[in-house]
Amino acid sequence: MIIGAIILILMVAYLFLLKPNSGRREQLKPFEDTYIAHRGFFDYENAPENSMPAFVRAVEKGYGIELDVQATTDGELMVFHDASLERMCGVDRKLTDCTYEELMTFRLGDTEEKIPKYTDVLSMISGKVPLLIEIKPEGDYIGTIEKVTDVMKSYDGVYCVQSFEPRVLGWLKNNRPEILRGQLSMNFWFSNSDLSPLKKILMSNLLLNFYAKPDFISYKQKHAAQLSYVICRKLFNVANAGWTIRSQKQLKRAKKNFQIMIFDSFEPK
Repeated sequence: MIIGAIILILMVAYLFLLKPNSGRREQLKPFEDTYIAHRGFFDYENAPENSMPAFVRAVEKGYGIELDVQATTDGELMVFHDASLERMCGVDRKLTDCTYEELMTFRLGDTEEKIPKYTDVLSMISGKVPLLIEIKPEGDYIGTIEKVTDVMKSYDGVYCVQSFEPRVLGWLKNNRPEILRGQLSMNFWFSNSDLSPLKKILMSNLLLNFYAKPDFISYKQKHAAQLSYVICRKLFNVANAGWTIRSQKQLKRAKKNFQIMIFDSFEPK
């Protein structure tokens, strides 16, 4: 009986930690009604990822847009994915260590495109398609989400926010609870992440949902069979986004598990 009681307590505790906020699923319908272009509808020649041309192309196609936001040392919100500028700009520096003026001297890949300002991208999208905003866990990410939510007060369009960092979602829950928030995750045991073993357990198994209370889970589509994610998805009926889908075959498979499809590197049929 004692062993049975202990097992029951552990199961209840596990489900308490895992439980998301699943009461606002209907508000995510606009993201289910179109495919979401990961970092814009980019190519590797004229419209690099997270560039203004890539976002223009996505709007022209009617795709929703996923983009990444970080802040410079002088507080300018920029749209860029990596922590380092090396892959996209050939410069071994972090974006969060640069000023806006310094960033304007760099180019994206082999193009003449510059890293775009977040406000410029918003002005171009102007509510035409749903917007999925990822807050990168770089630099002062709490300061970044504060700035982003201030900017979004005057934005007339459908949007939601996601992040790998549960503290970003916790800040939204406590300060801007009306904004839809999503927990990004994956099975970190199959990644090159430098997270500690404890953080890998917590993040892979979504055991910080009790704190972040995400309205949706954005999980790596290749890891859709991860046990805690399956339990969360089926038991709590939470909305799910699958990333990143890179072929028609993957898209067909992803539709069995996800309602929101985040794609790149091909055009969905």
